[in-house]
Amino acid sequence: MSDEGGICPNCGLPTDLCVCETIAQEEAKITVTVERRKWGRLTTVVSGFDKTIDLGEMATKLKSKLACGGAAKRGHVELQGDHRGIITGVLGKLGFPEEMVVVDWTFQRRGRR
Repeated sequence: MSDEGGICPNCGLPTDLCVCETIAQEEAKITVTVERRKWGRLTTVVSGFDKTIDLGEMATKLKSKLACGGAAKRGHVELQGDHRGIITGVLGKLGFPEEMVVVDWTFQRRGRR
C-alpha cells in the first residue's frame, strides 16, 4: 500500500480503511519448516507470506512474541531455534487463520540436543 493521495492503488479505498493486508493474511498459506544449520543449530523457516505483507515488520513481531533472534530473507522469515509447537498460535494472534498454517513435522531432533 502506498500513500498516493490517500487512496490505496490495490483496493481503491482510502488508506485508513484499506483492507489489502487483512485479505492477504486470510488467503496466505503459511508453511513452517525446520532446518539444521552448521554447528547443529536449528532454524525455523516461515514462508508463504503474500507480497503485500511487510516481512521486516512480521519478523520483528515473531521475534518479539517468541523471544528469539531471526531475520527476514528472500520472501521468508528465519527464526533461531525450533518453534514449530507454538508458531501456529502466535500466527493466529497476528491475524493469520490457524487452519492455513501448515507445520512440517518430518524433521525430528536427534542427538544430544
